[in-house]
Amino acid sequence: MINDKKVVVIMPAYNAEKTLEKTFSEIYKGIVDSVILVDDNSIDNTKEIAKKLGITTIVHKNNLGYGANQKSCYIAALKENADIVVMLHPDYQYTPKLIPAMASMIAFGEYDAVIASRILTGSALKGGMPLYKYVSNRFLTFFQNLFNGKNLSEYHSGFRAFSSDVLKNLPLGECDDDFIFDNQMLSLVFYYGFKIGEISCPTKYFPDASSINFKRSLKYGFGVLGVSLEYFLANLGIYKSQIFKKDARKLDMGAKLEYYSI
Repeated sequence: MINDKKVVVIMPAYNAEKTLEKTFSEIYKGIVDSVILVDDNSIDNTKEIAKKLGITTIVHKNNLGYGANQKSCYIAALKENADIVVMLHPDYQYTPKLIPAMASMIAFGEYDAVIASRILTGSALKGGMPLYKYVSNRFLTFFQNLFNGKNLSEYHSGFRAFSSDVLKNLPLGECDDDFIFDNQMLSLVFYYGFKIGEISCPTKYFPDASSINFKRSLKYGFGVLGVSLEYFLANLGIYKSQIFKKDARKLDMGAKLEYYSI
């Protein structure tokens, strides 16, 4: 807990058995009130390891996708009355040691959301990010800043923190169930007038770290361009796609989550 704010760490997981324990061990428990993992129907022992570590574990009976996994994570965190929710991938690509700093940026009212950027200190390539992903990251970020009228160093980090107000007010129920969810969420944060801060974050790329393949990266890239154009048009009042409409669905707080026990 920081400044009387309840901090919950969420982990959207898929086949993370090799890195989960290492990731969890570096979470500073002194300020984190709860850790929740949602297993998206992994085919390894992710859920068993999570439960043995004492992590609150929810399991999807079918593989629903990265975006759907996050939705379950956020619903579970809000049901625990979280004030601040930090999303940490359990693949040990990002250091959990930044959680106190990220949560503090929200707890003391400076920002509504925080992104851990791999670009701010130029550590992405040194950490092993493939060159094609780095080039794509820079191009997409330039394009998004141009159409969003913002100046983020990157939009594609999976290490993020949000206030509960953000999660309760954004129409996340309308967002995609796959990887483009991340980008839609940031566009909605801007669209609804919330403040985003950034913090420098080292990153590590290695065989056991999760990563989408080249084909899915292309799909994601085109999706990012589409979301940026949708935001641009919605901001001008010319055209509003479903996620930017007033009747867009928020998170389904009545959704039934399957908690795992052994």
